[in-house]
Amino acid sequence: MSEVSSLPWAAAPAAGNAIGLYAKWTPALDAKTAAALQRLTDASIEHGDGLVQSSSLGVEDMVITDLIARTQLPIAISTLDTGKLHPETLALLPRIKERYDRDVEVFRPVADAVIQFVSREGDDAMYKSIDLRKGCCGIRKMEPLGRMLKGRSAWITGLRREQSGARGDVAFDEDDGNNRRKISPIADWTWAEVWAYVEKYDVPYNPLHDQFMPSIGCAPCTRAIAVGEDFRAGRWWWEDSTKECGLHAKS
Repeated sequence: MSEVSSLPWAAAPAAGNAIGLYAKWTPALDAKTAAALQRLTDASIEHGDGLVQSSSLGVEDMVITDLIARTQLPIAISTLDTGKLHPETLALLPRIKERYDRDVEVFRPVADAVIQFVSREGDDAMYKSIDLRKGCCGIRKMEPLGRMLKGRSAWITGLRREQSGARGDVAFDEDDGNNRRKISPIADWTWAEVWAYVEKYDVPYNPLHDQFMPSIGCAPCTRAIAVGEDFRAGRWWWEDSTKECGLHAKS
């Protein structure tokens, strides 16, 4: 992770519109945009129907959806509805349909598994221990992701190297540990560049990003970050371990 002083909000800007706070278009972003689009195009040609965008509906993934839709690439778009998402996150689904005329396939956890887990451990199990939190993530995220990726040869993510130390070496194209390619076309983009793209192309985004939530997951496990904190500090903030749910861990 970069030095705290280099973070875009290290100067403690006033809360407000994320575009106004962070967006900064540079000549380098033109080249990065072209390169990201080329990576998506190449992946689409290589994998065909075996390729899917796994979208968190976060701003990075919305940028990728915009790249796919604006250039009419035949890439399927999917997301996970864990049953614990913010209403603002779910509200992006009809906005994507309206803006891009693209359907997003939604994968949900197995209802019986959720009911049994909550009945046994409680609705607040994620706060009780790391193991229980990971168990919740397993039921609500990992199992549905497995169904999303079944039969796929590659998937697209919005991972960026700047997001955390654990993601500092994210590759544009790598094996995900399951003999499947994981494509991260904007891995080298900065937070400012993401928002500059959003501004230029009027990309829909989650308004929670305007409230200092750079990383948005399930509502009970997401909070706004403080000045100078890591991008993912607002996820599972009561834990000291790496802020990952397992979706991007190699197995």
